[in-house]
Amino acid sequence: MRILLLGDYSNVHATLAEGFKVLGHECVVASDGDGWKNYPRDIDLKREYGLKGNVSYLWRLMKALPRMKGYDVVQLINPMFLELKSERIFPIYKYLRRHNKKVVLGSFGMDYYWVYVNTYQRPLRYGDFNFGNTIRTDEEAERYRREWIGTPKEKLNRMIAADCDGIAAELYEYWVTYRQFKDKMRFIPAPIKMPETTAEGSYRKNGVVRIFVGISKNRSAYKGTDIMLKAARAVQAKYPERLSLQVAEGVPFAQYQEMLNGSDAILDQLYSYTPAMNSLLAMSKGIINIGGGEPENYDILGEKELRPIINVLPTYESCYEEIEKLVLHSERIPLLQEQSIAYVKKHHDYIKVAQQYIDFYKTL
Repeated sequence: MRILLLGDYSNVHATLAEGFKVLGHECVVASDGDGWKNYPRDIDLKREYGLKGNVSYLWRLMKALPRMKGYDVVQLINPMFLELKSERIFPIYKYLRRHNKKVVLGSFGMDYYWVYVNTYQRPLRYGDFNFGNTIRTDEEAERYRREWIGTPKEKLNRMIAADCDGIAAELYEYWVTYRQFKDKMRFIPAPIKMPETTAEGSYRKNGVVRIFVGISKNRSAYKGTDIMLKAARAVQAKYPERLSLQVAEGVPFAQYQEMLNGSDAILDQLYSYTPAMNSLLAMSKGIINIGGGEPENYDILGEKELRPIINVLPTYESCYEEIEKLVLHSERIPLLQEQSIAYVKKHHDYIKVAQQYIDFYKTL
């Protein structure tokens, strides 16, 4: 197959492309590298703002469009798959539809259905837009509602979802919000390329539990990192000889990975049911994920035995309790590290996941 992956979040498309190529398919990634994270791509669509940057971006986009024709499948990372206003994406989507065989919409992050369903239908007990029946009103949640509900972005998302050939969701939460499209959607786990070496057993070197916290720019409160970090610092203050914290904020992907290496655990995604790409990448290295590991996550994967994730509820108290428990019972670390690696290898290996996508494409 000839496959075009358009846009990228958290290295999903760049990793998936590697899997497709191993399986013998031709694949091109066109993206902006997910901004400052700077993920690899074949067609660079990074946009620098200002008059010169705008002109340069539009020129490169126009030159790139002829290279986006003739594919068996075009997969979009999001309805907003380009750094353009939604109104300008409509004709480009129609161009892609006209000049390629199939179009797949990715349910990989922020979009209209994610915002609307979680705000008003609330299928999740907690998440980015609700705690039970209480709607979240923090600044970022409100901003996303203003951006996606009753706007051209909503119109674009609804049009693409109705018109495209298939929809792929990489997390349980995203799958739930697109259930109305069940006839053409598929849950497919996130792809991870297993590292050659892992951190398994490394904590035994000095008896100190090393926890890593990665902070996305301007998203700490929305993702709950502020609460997790506050709890971790409180535990560290109580056990300064037994807990070490490493904090990374707004660093490029390669530097992020370098800082992550050697950690025993990662704090990530307080309001998630499932581990996302950063957590899975850490788990593949034998780093324990303290974050989203609800029963629904294991159920959708059909996993009955492995339980590597230290699940936390979206509260300071839950975070503090689980971090303290890990520090006081660090003998748990080797088993959780071993299960973390096995879990990612079993469900998220990038070649296995790429094959699941190919199987899905063939059904369209």
